[in-house]
Amino acid sequence: MTLAANASETRLEARRTRAASGLVYALPALILVFVFFVVPVVALLMRSVLEPTPGLGNYAELLGSSTYIRIFYNTFVVSAVVTVLSVTIGFPVAWMLAIMPARWSTLLFAVILLSMWTNLLTRTYAWMVLLQRTGVINKVLMGIGLIDQPLALVNNLTGVTIGMTYIMLPFVILPLRGVIKTIDPAVLQAASVCGATRWQCLTRVLIPLALPGAAAGALMVFVMSLGYFVTPALLGGTSNMMLAEMIAQFVQSLVNWGMGGAAAFVLLVVTLAIYAVQLRLFGAGRLGQGG
Repeated sequence: MTLAANASETRLEARRTRAASGLVYALPALILVFVFFVVPVVALLMRSVLEPTPGLGNYAELLGSSTYIRIFYNTFVVSAVVTVLSVTIGFPVAWMLAIMPARWSTLLFAVILLSMWTNLLTRTYAWMVLLQRTGVINKVLMGIGLIDQPLALVNNLTGVTIGMTYIMLPFVILPLRGVIKTIDPAVLQAASVCGATRWQCLTRVLIPLALPGAAAGALMVFVMSLGYFVTPALLGGTSNMMLAEMIAQFVQSLVNWGMGGAAAFVLLVVTLAIYAVQLRLFGAGRLGQGG
């Protein structure tokens, strides 16, 4: 009994030593997070309840105004649609990248990375040119007889959705490609040998195995879409404002840090809640595999 107790105590002491050593190594990162994230968030929260007068008046005004509720609605609907479109389009692209010959896969992967590295403002202005009433897209659609009049594709949420989906696609394709490449082709072959159709192989084998990558990509796209500023500002216009534009207007134009802080804090809480739900559904380990 004494030997067993001593061994248990030794293991416990070694575990404590490793934990303390790990904390020492993580201390610089924890300090950076505290200084550059925790402190600003707390300061923003304090301003949201102290300016212009102490209390929850900013939150009451923000959540009680139909104008602001409409902006929240625009933000969440566009973010959700962009996420669904990005996953729907990104999945077959990621699958193609995973199974095509290495030379062509590398070339296409380089094109996708190049699109990510291109300046965001440049890509958004390019979409403004393509989507305008005299742009290439409307001219092509009219030329082949699909439409008689140019479509309104800019200064509305349609243009915002198209532009943001294009920009967000790589953030779905990259994690999905990584997960799909780890799937053993023999698993799909075994399912086929056992009598599964192609549709069953897709829906009951491939998609469940690739779900961590899709979840990681969808979470990244949705969270980034909630706080996107440049593309909605240029393609949406003032009549289709989203939350990031409203926060910028409060802070820069109206110099109302209280309302801006309240809107930003509501956005942060919603983002953390969505992340918590996704962790609950998929677990940190599976999301880590996808990311």
